[in-house]
Amino acid sequence: MTTNTATNTATSSATSTATSTAAETTGRATDATASRAKEPARRSGLAAAALAVLAAVLPVTTASPAQAAPTGAAGRPAWCPTVPGHQVDCTTMRRPLVADEPRLGGIGVSYAVVRHSRPGPARGTIALNPGGPGETLIDRADQVAGALQGVLDDYDLLLLDPRGTGRSGRLPCDVTEADYRFAPRPAQRELVADCAEELGPRARGYTSAATADDLDAARARLGAPKLVLYGLSYGTYLMPVYADRHPQRVESMVLSGAYPLAFDSLARPGARQVSLTLRRICERSGACDPEGAVRDLTAAAERLRTRPLVLTASLGGRPRTVVFSEDKLADLMYEPATRGIGLHPEEPGLLGALPAALHALATGDEAPLTALVRAEVEHTGTEDQASFLAVTCNDYARAWDPDAPPAERRRQYRAALAAADPADFGAFSVKGWTEGQTDGGDNCLSWPRRGTADPQPTDLKNVPDVPVLVLSGDLDTNTPEANSRLSAAQFRRSAFVSVPNSGHVPEMESTGCAVGISTHFIRTGAVGDTSCLTHIPPLPVVPVPR
Repeated sequence: MTTNTATNTATSSATSTATSTAAETTGRATDATASRAKEPARRSGLAAAALAVLAAVLPVTTASPAQAAPTGAAGRPAWCPTVPGHQVDCTTMRRPLVADEPRLGGIGVSYAVVRHSRPGPARGTIALNPGGPGETLIDRADQVAGALQGVLDDYDLLLLDPRGTGRSGRLPCDVTEADYRFAPRPAQRELVADCAEELGPRARGYTSAATADDLDAARARLGAPKLVLYGLSYGTYLMPVYADRHPQRVESMVLSGAYPLAFDSLARPGARQVSLTLRRICERSGACDPEGAVRDLTAAAERLRTRPLVLTASLGGRPRTVVFSEDKLADLMYEPATRGIGLHPEEPGLLGALPAALHALATGDEAPLTALVRAEVEHTGTEDQASFLAVTCNDYARAWDPDAPPAERRRQYRAALAAADPADFGAFSVKGWTEGQTDGGDNCLSWPRRGTADPQPTDLKNVPDVPVLVLSGDLDTNTPEANSRLSAAQFRRSAFVSVPNSGHVPEMESTGCAVGISTHFIRTGAVGDTSCLTHIPPLPVVPVPR
C-alpha cells in the first residue's frame, strides 16, 4: 500500500518546534510501517511474513529436478501448491464436525505434504502450525518450505489448514479483524455474541482438540509413525494439546512465542512485559531514557483513559471515526507493537517509533501517535474472525465459570477484576488493560457454553517424555518470556532459549539465528551452539528529545 502523504504532511505541520525532529522521524517510521502492510501479518500468527523473510535470508538449497512435482499431475487437486525442488502431495479428508454428534455432519479438512528432496525414505515428518488461531499454511507452502529448507532435504513437511480456515471449509460469521479490533469493547462483545449465534451448534466443532485429532488423522493417512511438532504463537497451545491426546505419536517439539494452557486470563505478564520492553529498547539503543519511556506510557494511558484520540481513518476500506482510548493503546502495545521485529533491522517500525510518540503525547502533542495509529488502523486486515473467536472462546481459560449463566459470569468477572492488584498491570489501569485483549478479558462473556464445546483442560496429564525447545523473543509483549518459561515448565525435557532483540515470534529476526537453533534441535534433539544470539542487532529507536 502506498504512503499516505496527506497524513504525513498534516503530522509535520501540526508538530511544535520543540518536538518537530521526533515527529518527523516518527513520520518516517510510520511510512516504513505502512510500506510493510502488504506483508501478511494477522493477529498472533504472523507466520507468513516471518517465513517470507526467513526464506530470503537463509541459504538456498537446490533439490534434484526429479523430485519436483509436475504441474497438473494426475490426481493432484487444482489447489495443491507447487514448491520448486519438492514433490507436493495434497488431499482432503472427510472428518466429523463433532465426534459425538453425527447429526451435525462432517467437514473437509485439507493438507499438503512437501516431500523431502534427497533420495530414500524421509528421516521424519514435521507438522507446523503458524498460529492465529486461524492462520493457514497450504497456500503459503513455498514460503514455509523456504524458511525450513535446512531440514527439508530429509524431512517431510505436513501443512494442514485447521478446520474452518483456508482449504478446510472456511468458517464465516461476518466479523472482520478491522471491525472487531477497533470497535469499542461493548461492541466487541456484541460481535462475539452475534458470531456465536450465527454458528449455532456448529461452534462445537471448532476447538484445538478437534484440530489436533485432524492432524493425527493426516499423520495416520501418511503412515508417519511420529511427528516433530513445530508451533508458533497459538501453535504453542495447539501442539501441546496434540501431544497430550496422542503422546505416542510425538518425536519432539519446537514451540516459538509460547504460552501455557493455564495462562493468566487477565494477561498480567503481558502488561508487565510492555514496560520491560520499553526499558530494553531504550537501554540498547541509547535513544531514550528507560524510566522516562515508562513514565510517558503511564501518562499516555492516563490521558487516553479520560480523553481518547479521535481520528478518521479508512477501516477495512471504509472511512471511519476511530476512538483511540486506553484499551486501544493496550491492544497496540500488546499485539502489533512487537510483531515483525527484526524483519527489517534497519527500520524502527512501530515499536521503535512509540517512545517518541508517547513522549510527544505526554507533553501535549497528539500528532505523532495519531499518525502511528492511523497507519495501524488502515493496514489492519479484513479477514473473517470466526475461527479465531470460536477457538479462543471455546478453549481459553477464563476468569469465570463457562457453565454459569450470563449474569453470574459477569459477577464472577467483576469480582476477579476487583481482586486484582493494580500493580500487576504496569502502566495501565486494570480495566484499560483487560479490555485491550482481543482474545481475553471479557470478550467471550456472552459466548454460549452448553451446546458448543467442552472446556479445554488446562493441565497436561499425558504429555510424552520427549525433547522440547521453547524459543522466546525478549521484546515480545504478546507471549512474554514469563509465559514462555511457564510453557517450558509443562514438559519434563524442555530447553528454553531467550532470543534478544526479537519480538513475536523470534524466527522473524533477520540473521537466521533463531531458525538455525530450531532446525539444529529438530535434527539432534539438543539446543547446540547459541553464540549467534549475540549478533542479533538491537532495534533502531526514534530519538526522544531530552
